Amino acid sequence: MSDKYAVVGNPVEHSLSPKIHKLFAEQTQQDLIYEKIRIEIDKFSETIKQLRQKGCKGLNVTLPFKQEAFELCDVLSERAKLAGAVNTLIFKADGTIFGDNTDGLGLIQDIQNNLLFSINNKTVLLIGAGGAAQGVIKPLLDAEPESITITNRTASKAHGLANRFNSGIKSCGFDELTGHYDCIINATSMGLSDIEFPLSGSIIKPNSLCYDMVYAKKTAFMKWAAQNNAAIVSDGLGMLVEQAAESFYLWRNKRPNSSKILQQFRKILKSY
Repeated sequence: MSDKYAVVGNPVEHSLSPKIHKLFAEQTQQDLIYEKIRIEIDKFSETIKQLRQKGCKGLNVTLPFKQEAFELCDVLSERAKLAGAVNTLIFKADGTIFGDNTDGLGLIQDIQNNLLFSINNKTVLLIGAGGAAQGVIKPLLDAEPESITITNRTASKAHGLANRFNSGIKSCGFDELTGHYDCIINATSMGLSDIEFPLSGSIIKPNSLCYDMVYAKKTAFMKWAAQNNAAIVSDGLGMLVEQAAESFYLWRNKRPNSSKILQQFRKILKSY
C-alpha cells in the first residue's frame, strides 16, 4: 500500500505541491500518494488527528495553519522554533508529532543553487516583518551575509522581529530606509497589488538580486526591480520547489533533483 502524504491549508485548491511531490516520487522511485486537503478554519487539530488515524505519514502545512501546526507538535526542529511556525509534519511511530520549517532553507537553496547568487558577505534587505520573514531569518544568518536589515511599513514590527534574533540585525520603517543592498527579498504581499511598489529604486545596486517569495506571477515588486536595473529578478517558484524537496527528504530520506523539477515547472507554467 502506498504511503500517504498531503498538503493542508485554506485555501489549498491552487497548490502545486501534489504535482511537485508526484514528480519527486517518480524521480526517486518512491511509492507514495500526495493529496491536497482543505481544512475548515476551526477544525485543524481535529482534522490532523483524523488524517493520522487514517495512516497518513506526514503533511505539508500552508496558510493559515502554520502557527497551529507549531503548537500541535511534540518535538520541534531548531529552525521551526526560531521561525515560530511549522510547514512540515512527520508522524512518528512512537506517537509523537515532529515539526520542521523548510521555507527558509528552500529560499537559500533557490538563491544560491539555482540562481547562483552567493549570500556570503552580501548586504541583505528583508522587506516585511510577518511570518514569511520570520521563517527565513535563521537560514539567512546561516548563509553568513555581511549584514541583514529588516524594513517594514510599521517600524515597530521590524524592530521587534530583529530583536528576537539578537544577531546584530538592523531594522527600520520604510520611510527611514537608506543605503544600497546586494540582495533584496520581498516577504510581503505588497507585490501582488497593481499599485507602485513603495520603496525607492536607489536601494538597488547594479549587481543586486531582487527576489519575491510569491511565485508564478510578475509582481509589482519584480517590475520595480527590473525598472531599476537589478541584475537578477526572480519570483519564488524555486523556493516552493526547494522547500518541498527538503520536506520530501525528511519524510523519505531521499533527496530529489530539485533543479531538474524546477526547470520542468517553469516550462509548464509558461504554457498556461
